[in-house]
Amino acid sequence: MTSPLALWAGFECTLNRVGDAQHDQLELTGHYRRLDDLDRVAALGIRTVRYPILWERIEAQRAEGVHAPFAWHDAVMERMRTLGIEPIVGLVHHGSGPFGTSLLDPGFADGLAAFAREVAERYPWIRRYTPVNEPLTTARFSALYGVWYPHERDDAAFLRATLNQVRATRLAMTAIRVVQPDAQLVQTEDLGRTHSTPALRYQAAFENERRWLTFDLLLGRVGPKHPMYGYVRSRGISEHEITDAVGDGCPPSIIGINHYATSERFLDERLERYPPHTHGGNHRHRYADVEAVRVVEDGVAGPRALMLEAWERYGLPIAVTEAHLGCTREQQLRWLAEVWEAARDARALGADVRAVTAWAVLGTRDWNSLVTRIEGHYEPGLFDVRAPAPRPTALARLARSFATTGEGAHPALGAPGWWRCADRLLYRERDDDLRSASAPSHHDMASGRPILIAGASGTLGRAFARLCAARGLAARALSRHELDVMDRGALERAVAQHDAWAVINAAGYVRVDDAERDPLACRQLNALAAERLARTCGKLRIPLVAFSSDLVFDGMKHRAYVESDHVAPLNVYGRSKAECEARVLSAHSGALVVRTAAFFGPWDDWNFITRTLASLALGVPVDAADDLVVSPTYVPDLVHATLDLLIDGEHGIWHLTNDGECTWAELARMAARAADLDETWIRARPHTELGLAARRPRRVPLRSERGWIMPPLEHALAAYVNERPWLRLLPDEDLVMSG
Repeated sequence: MTSPLALWAGFECTLNRVGDAQHDQLELTGHYRRLDDLDRVAALGIRTVRYPILWERIEAQRAEGVHAPFAWHDAVMERMRTLGIEPIVGLVHHGSGPFGTSLLDPGFADGLAAFAREVAERYPWIRRYTPVNEPLTTARFSALYGVWYPHERDDAAFLRATLNQVRATRLAMTAIRVVQPDAQLVQTEDLGRTHSTPALRYQAAFENERRWLTFDLLLGRVGPKHPMYGYVRSRGISEHEITDAVGDGCPPSIIGINHYATSERFLDERLERYPPHTHGGNHRHRYADVEAVRVVEDGVAGPRALMLEAWERYGLPIAVTEAHLGCTREQQLRWLAEVWEAARDARALGADVRAVTAWAVLGTRDWNSLVTRIEGHYEPGLFDVRAPAPRPTALARLARSFATTGEGAHPALGAPGWWRCADRLLYRERDDDLRSASAPSHHDMASGRPILIAGASGTLGRAFARLCAARGLAARALSRHELDVMDRGALERAVAQHDAWAVINAAGYVRVDDAERDPLACRQLNALAAERLARTCGKLRIPLVAFSSDLVFDGMKHRAYVESDHVAPLNVYGRSKAECEARVLSAHSGALVVRTAAFFGPWDDWNFITRTLASLALGVPVDAADDLVVSPTYVPDLVHATLDLLIDGEHGIWHLTNDGECTWAELARMAARAADLDETWIRARPHTELGLAARRPRRVPLRSERGWIMPPLEHALAAYVNERPWLRLLPDEDLVMSG
């Protein structure tokens, strides 16, 4: 291997059918409205991209009478040529063909071959194709598990769907090579490994052989001596059906391995250990089928082992054609970095590994439900599409480093991924599994340079410390005694002592009404101390996060406030925060200033919702303002979003609140309903009757013009009720809610 390991990219492009609805990932992520997405990829130094020209989409447009159904793809392919990007074109991606056909239709293969010929004639310069993505995996979900169309659930249907897709691949490549004789097949498959208890080793062995079926069929290896041949024939599949699919074979030019943290499975007959939705079985045993990473204490095989297995079995060039993880940002970074290192290790051991593909350029939609429902669940990829234009994440920066230098670094890579930590284990593999006391957890393995958190005892400081530990991010939360934010040299000494890579300023003056009586203390903590921290971080060239408030606005706008709106505070606290913003950004252009509002969380007893629910549980009336409109914020969502932005290297002002606006009285009622408490105890009042010392703006809902990355308020309230043991009642005192 003379060429270095390459980084490719791929657009998650599933166009699958559930019932009579087709779910198109590129429509859901907005790609069809942005040709310049290709420029974003090219700017990362990536020169090979898995890209779809999907049979289902073209035929659907024809059925709708679209005059030029290839117009988008014409523009894309021309732009790729201009940018020097080589496409690997996919024609069916977890799909079942246009309406009128299916994976079990005898006409599926011939139809795809005709479409492939049309694509090749239109773009004769394209050399690489994946006619059908993951045939075996798609057949399992469509014809063995019944999740996708045509929703069959038996072995014969699964095998026929597999054979039909393999035949379609072979015929499509034959048709393409009439136009482009040098065309290469890049055949992809989700390649995992099955683990099991001793009693189910026979089933694990079967599944570990079955996983190679796509490649074995394309290589013409499935004959009477093949380990799967007896199984295939026993399910009523004729020898003619096998030979018709295989023909003279269609060897891949590159074996494409798609591997995820959940690709490896564990089978266990002890059903009582696992939730009912994991239960299944065969003709001999009932068993649970769960993610091996959640069970196998010694660890799963992982991508390096699977690459070496594929190399040993086939001796063909290999590429990891999908590397993606739907998780927090540092875990996404760790997964891509681990797969990259695994590919380098496999190359060092002699395997011809050509590339790793940073999958999901634009992220994915609703894969948490296996794209069976359109609910808006989004996982960012190299770019986050929840912004006016796709926003590069830390993954994009890591990808650029891999693509241009072969190396990559980020402070968040100092700890292993969650799949390497002991607290990943949800179930017991062995009866005598006592879990080694030395097995490290996320918290134990949060190594590397830490984030410094100023304000350890406050609501935000404690939340950041808790969630950094949960995410495996090294952090040091410092109390006022450990870090005096009024001391000019204290932060510099603390950063040097801990070798911190970032600072989160969660300290400050928070009592809005008390600030009217003590404006000097409020200004010193919220503005002047914040400026000192910013100057120090700017001098040390490390990121800083500071927090501001909706109270920097006067509430006179008739729409939600965005980041660029003019500030006009009405009270001392709001003026201190407006001054904080100006001083911090002037002192440190790389600072991230988060404006938020009305936050509530499960880990403190004094926020509005916790005290409201405690009062309602006691049957105590709650007074709440019905004329002040805010955007409530769930603290865990706020912390997660802030950490992601910090890791992404974002700066400037960002609005982070949950999606929704309401009065304090409406918020109290929503919380009561979520907790199944009697909302009639909530008494709506004008805020002027609540004895508030500081003036409040009437309407200060926040929206973001930079990117809306927080969940809806309803989701936040549900998460709060699920997390908070609020029935542990608070002292019956001072229970009038002011907002």
